[in-house]
Amino acid sequence: MELVKDVPSYILKMYEGNYFMNDFGINIENIRCGSAVVSLDIVKEKHFNHRGVCHGGVLTALADAVLGVTGASVGEMVATMCENMNFIRPVSKEGRYYVKSHITHHGKTTMVIASRMYDEDGNTICTISDTMYIIKSFEEIPRQW
Repeated sequence: MELVKDVPSYILKMYEGNYFMNDFGINIENIRCGSAVVSLDIVKEKHFNHRGVCHGGVLTALADAVLGVTGASVGEMVATMCENMNFIRPVSKEGRYYVKSHITHHGKTTMVIASRMYDEDGNTICTISDTMYIIKSFEEIPRQW
């Protein structure tokens, strides 16, 4: 099998028809080998709860969205086994929020991905650690690029 030369474009095309990310409004901002950035425009009417802050489930969905992209960036199809989010500050204003990830462990059957969620000013919203199960490899995506 021939290896993909433009990995970011290939992964973006993989996610073109992803209903969850498209319907939810999650954007893939950047893809590097072993790292990715996704974002979401958070608006009060759609994402805030009755206490006037963004619902934690919305933030969890955003945090989870970066994981498949990060795994694919090194040629792996992954599924979340365990996620730990340490919320540092609430999201109480509208705007674009980002999650940046990087792989800290890449084994034969598991992968650990560390991420940080932050606002447009770079303020940390939460830190995230995920253990991923490697389902299979994308043979066409190189492990290093």
